[in-house]
Amino acid sequence: MSWISTARSFLTDVRGELKRTTFPSQREVKGTTTVVVITVFIFAFYLWVVDTFLFHVIDWIFNLAG
Repeated sequence: MSWISTARSFLTDVRGELKRTTFPSQREVKGTTTVVVITVFIFAFYLWVVDTFLFHVIDWIFNLAG
């Protein structure tokens, strides 16, 4: 089997799979994007709080130790 027939077979299979694929609606994409963006901001805020807290704790320990 030559590479041309292998490539043709592969592309035929890809075309068949794409015909069976369902894509999300614009409303679904907007909804999931909103959830992702909100989740990113929540985690960013959480990590900022933890980072600030640990910075102050470590700074306090170093100031205490001299």
